[in-house]
Amino acid sequence: MTRPSICVFCGAREGARPSYAAAAEAMGAGIAGEGWRLVYGAGDVGLMGRCARAAEGAGGALLGVIPQHLVGREAAPGMAGSRVVTETMHERKKVMFMNSDAIVLLPGGGGSLDEVFEVLTWRQLGLHEKPVVLVDVEGYWRPLVALLEHVVAEGFAGADLADGYQVVPDVPAALAALRSALPLRSDEAV
Repeated sequence: MTRPSICVFCGAREGARPSYAAAAEAMGAGIAGEGWRLVYGAGDVGLMGRCARAAEGAGGALLGVIPQHLVGREAAPGMAGSRVVTETMHERKKVMFMNSDAIVLLPGGGGSLDEVFEVLTWRQLGLHEKPVVLVDVEGYWRPLVALLEHVVAEGFAGADLADGYQVVPDVPAALAALRSALPLRSDEAV
């Protein structure tokens, strides 16, 4: 069995609270510590860069995916791991998704929302069953969760949307959720 790959969507900015940066670093180190590969947006900026540097520093494997127009703006040439350069943002999302076994959402902005909504929509349509974990650092995603619950309550989606993601309060809970949702590695088989 191959090593699971975890796609992390998060901000290309630092955000307003130090806890966001701490969560990104803990997630990167935690993914590496589990022996998983980090799939990320290949940027060396914001939370994305913090997560990747922490994974790299902990000896983890990385796959960065970045569209050509962001290469000079966000990508550091010295990051370890593989890098895929795509033509478009849409292609970037597809490559990240196709190369991952689970998706984690840390605090982020419009790009992170775009990425997670596409993954949730694909799951709602039955195109995948990959775990989707929202890490609600200091309540950052409470408004998003309230919106998703409102969409269901107003009849525009059903349990397929509501059951398509898990909300956890912090990185340790996210790692625990991933451990229980992902298959055992071949060296862990009983």
